[in-house]
Amino acid sequence: MQEKSGSLIEWLVPLAFIFCAGWVTWHMPAFTLTWARPEDPSQYDKLSALFARADITPNMTGLFGGYADAGDWLALILIPILAWIGMRTVRRAPMEFESWRAIDRLAVFIGRVTMMLVVVLCSVMIYEVILRYVFERPTLWANELSLWLAGFVFLCAGLYAMQQRSHIRIFLLYDMLPRALQRTCDCISTAMIVIFAFFLFYGGYGEAFDKFYRWETFGTVFDPPIPATLKPMVLIVVALVAVQAIINLISDWNAEPVIHTAADDIDQDELEKLKAAVGSDGTAGMDVTRGSIQSKDLR
Repeated sequence: MQEKSGSLIEWLVPLAFIFCAGWVTWHMPAFTLTWARPEDPSQYDKLSALFARADITPNMTGLFGGYADAGDWLALILIPILAWIGMRTVRRAPMEFESWRAIDRLAVFIGRVTMMLVVVLCSVMIYEVILRYVFERPTLWANELSLWLAGFVFLCAGLYAMQQRSHIRIFLLYDMLPRALQRTCDCISTAMIVIFAFFLFYGGYGEAFDKFYRWETFGTVFDPPIPATLKPMVLIVVALVAVQAIINLISDWNAEPVIHTAADDIDQDELEKLKAAVGSDGTAGMDVTRGSIQSKDLR
């Protein structure tokens, strides 16, 4: 894959994806009432009331005899289109894992979406701080929205970390094994991930579906559907992590073994600064600690 990152489309597409996904999520009761209307009258009335309170475009009529209006359908249609464009336009950054397959593009695009979610999360927090301490007019939604976004960031970052092989691993014994035994260890660890994902999905599907179908909310003034969205998202992301673990196993099967050393954790930029600070005459009485060098950089 081409090693180039930072183009405008690579960041605009994830932002558009976040907007469309957020719109559909916020109006999800409209699709539930359209496609799978609850048979229980009380549940139907409750879901209808939730949608009426959260509807951003109450003056637009629903299409196809349902509750979802043109804006809802447009956002729903744009989600897979933007995901496809994002996967086609994503490029590998220099610091990212070198070996990419076409099937890895989904995880990397979700990684880009996660990065933009962090930007949105920070923007919400800065907005709240300014309103609270400068204008003394705090919002009723910033805290819950930040918590909601942080949950998605935490989950989606796990999938991206799996694709990048950046989860914490202990290599002390692994590097001492021959390649055949290393592959055996990889198979065992992948099987454990798949088994964990299976039983988590099997055991949590009922509760997650119930919270999603009832559209359980957070119970605050803003009242975001955090339980209704994060519970199913946990199962979806864990399933994707298991699939990505299998993809990693296949991709790395014939890869050359990597010997890990303490030098892997060395920051080359910091090393160059140390060399420049020390010079050819050695350290002598100079302070070449990290704090000293960084303080010099700030001057």
